[in-house]
Amino acid sequence: MKTLSLLTSDNWHDYALLDSGNGRKLERFGPVTVIRPESEALWQPKLAAKEWEAAHAIYEYQGKGENWRKLKPHPETWMMSYQGLRFKAQLTPFRHVGVFPEHGAQWDWVAEQIKRADEQPRVLNLFAYTGVASLVAAQAGAKVTHLDASKASVDWAKENQTASQLAPDSIRWIIDDALKFVRREARRGAHYEGIIMDPPAFGRGSQGQVWQFAESFPVLLQECRAILAPKPLFCLVTTYDTRASALMLANTLSDSLAGLDGTLDAGEQTLREQSAGRLLSTSIYARWSAK
Repeated sequence: MKTLSLLTSDNWHDYALLDSGNGRKLERFGPVTVIRPESEALWQPKLAAKEWEAAHAIYEYQGKGENWRKLKPHPETWMMSYQGLRFKAQLTPFRHVGVFPEHGAQWDWVAEQIKRADEQPRVLNLFAYTGVASLVAAQAGAKVTHLDASKASVDWAKENQTASQLAPDSIRWIIDDALKFVRREARRGAHYEGIIMDPPAFGRGSQGQVWQFAESFPVLLQECRAILAPKPLFCLVTTYDTRASALMLANTLSDSLAGLDGTLDAGEQTLREQSAGRLLSTSIYARWSAK
């Protein structure tokens, strides 16, 4: 790897970054338009104030914390789609709506890796949240294991599987701590051709296990090496930890996959504004694919 890349997810119809600036971003998720904080957006907005004022909801500081303030009537839940898949969206207390649109480019890449497999590959999705990446992998033909420590997130992902009309047995659902599960899979002799993970900066497992990115991530990657198939297809890591860098992800992933013949690339995941065409950096990634 000689350079870092900027990935932009341009295949959306149900999402748009309408504008950004003054520490905020104006986004459309299907029929609902929202304003959310964005620390990267230090520049000035391009759209007129009336365009921002037409949003359905804004996430902002309220009293002792942050929460959504509704500005206009909108559905409590609604459906979105991507490349033939359907999934539920809603405003959550954590400023998210159930989908991270900047991952679209990664979903397309994962589907490409799976479709070039000679046989049905097994794919493990760790920290899988509401499961759009799991849906993408299953739609592309993989046998998917979806893991998250949150039962509510896994239940939401199951709803998305049903909405996308995927076969019930195309995804195996696991509620567990990622590191403990991977170690158990290694003892059982399980193997996966593809691994996807989006580890948080901080988190707790289903039994209170503490996750600290800087300490836990390298350990998890090393453990994942033990469950990679003899001829793996790919490994994808993304994170929103602001203390991490794409170079750090690339170097750590390269260490854990030493000896495997493949291609490694890394960089930033971005969204492109409709208003001015500016790129907004949202997160970082590193990924490896077999030659």
